[in-house]
Amino acid sequence: MSDRHLDRVYHTSSAPDEQAALYDDWAATYDDDLTRHRCETPDRLARALASVTDDRSSPVFDFGCGTGLSGLALARAGWTTIDGADLSAGMLDVAERKGVYRRLWQVDGNQLDVEPGAYRTIVACGVVTIGAAPPETLDLLASQVAVGDHLAFSFNDHALADEAYTSRLDALLDDGFEQLVAEYGPNLAGLESGATVYVLRRAA
Repeated sequence: MSDRHLDRVYHTSSAPDEQAALYDDWAATYDDDLTRHRCETPDRLARALASVTDDRSSPVFDFGCGTGLSGLALARAGWTTIDGADLSAGMLDVAERKGVYRRLWQVDGNQLDVEPGAYRTIVACGVVTIGAAPPETLDLLASQVAVGDHLAFSFNDHALADEAYTSRLDALLDDGFEQLVAEYGPNLAGLESGATVYVLRRAA
């Protein structure tokens, strides 16, 4: 991650228009930057999800898919039908070229544009954190998960240190979700930053 973009990420508000502008500007170099710093969270999250379900054919919704690194990880783990959405048109252009998504669309941050229960799994990899999506996004995603289905996401070190984010997870666990996976490990290994990957299932 370039210093310029890294600085901007953690000093940009969560307003959708500002987020979209930041990631539009970053789209051309995003993959190179994350590869250079050994981004491990997409593959870690895909493996965690694969450890709790054998269903690889049901559609997966990759929210905040960015340039498609999370979609690639899901495809490598065996998922065959992946849809993605993001705030940034520039990021979506790069994601489309990866060829792993059935469908991609742009969202405004306050709506998902999906029907509740349409996806057996919703993924938000590196999305719900400071400098990206606000903590309430976790509630928005959870509202689309039907009983028996999964929500998989990550909290990086910044989110883990912020009670506004961790309290939203606690609330979900008190309100019908069970935690199947919570595994801390490297996020951007080259920068010695970490993240916890979570897989929840709605039990009620």
